[in-house]
Amino acid sequence: MNNTMTFLDVFAGIGGFSLGMESVGFKCVGHIENDKFAQQSYNAIHNTKGEFSGGDITKITDEEFRKLRGSVDIIVGGFPCQAFSISGLRRGFEDVRGTMFFEIARAIKQIEPRYFILENVKGLLSHKKGETFATILATISELGYDAEWVMLNSKNFGVPQNRERVYIVGHIRGECTCGVFSTFKSTRESRSSNEDKLSNGVYRVKEATKQGYAIANVGDSINLSHPNSKTRRGRVGKNTANTLLTSDEQGVVLSSHKIRKLTPRECWRLQGFPDWAFDKAKSAGASYSQLYKQAGNAVTVNVVKYIAKKIYNKMKGVS
Repeated sequence: MNNTMTFLDVFAGIGGFSLGMESVGFKCVGHIENDKFAQQSYNAIHNTKGEFSGGDITKITDEEFRKLRGSVDIIVGGFPCQAFSISGLRRGFEDVRGTMFFEIARAIKQIEPRYFILENVKGLLSHKKGETFATILATISELGYDAEWVMLNSKNFGVPQNRERVYIVGHIRGECTCGVFSTFKSTRESRSSNEDKLSNGVYRVKEATKQGYAIANVGDSINLSHPNSKTRRGRVGKNTANTLLTSDEQGVVLSSHKIRKLTPRECWRLQGFPDWAFDKAKSAGASYSQLYKQAGNAVTVNVVKYIAKKIYNKMKGVS
């Protein structure tokens, strides 16, 4: 292996994986993204000159993937999560989006990277009482890789967003003698002393709890979707944003006792994207609705950076 360690970004979106990987020293050799608006933003943000580029992963042949063999050290990707999300129908592999995992598996088989990093919603672990995740692990094993996984929350990595995601790291069997996550430490900072001083609730937000509502204080976030729902819970984030979705459904309580929606720029910041990246995507023509969607579908850059650093050190032989 040469001194430059490389990766292929699959289901790249706007490149959260790419920003996180590149920040610790990896070089992107290509990306695959089917959404034309996300592709437009990705190309505006990243230097893609000379890189492999693909759209619909199902249209990329095994031969095309094999041409990348030897030039890709890691495959990364957050495969579509709607099929496993508790906010969706949870149809799993019965949903065409759920079968996209097998497209990543096909890419891994043909390219034979040393490592891969996959991201998905926490519902992946419990879907069909664990049967879906067992199938994923069995598939990974059949490919000749060992895997480990961990649940990480974005709010513990420097961004105020409550976003729990499963991260799966695979490595060629026998390549890694100790786990990437064996020495996992949260980077969460201690709670601000002011957090516990917000005692005068200014809003009662309906949610499906025994109490029937949650109290929102100044600075708290509120999920604004389905305001009269009798089944939703966890709609208030205490000094932390709720998990970003794909539209403008997040609000924040102001000191004037009013609620305003988060801006697209704020949503990108909650995913760890720098303002220059947002500005480039906006200048390239992304609409407000697309900017919200792209933030909601993204992977949190800060979390990727943490995992990438661990793998980078292992590949370099640094303990």
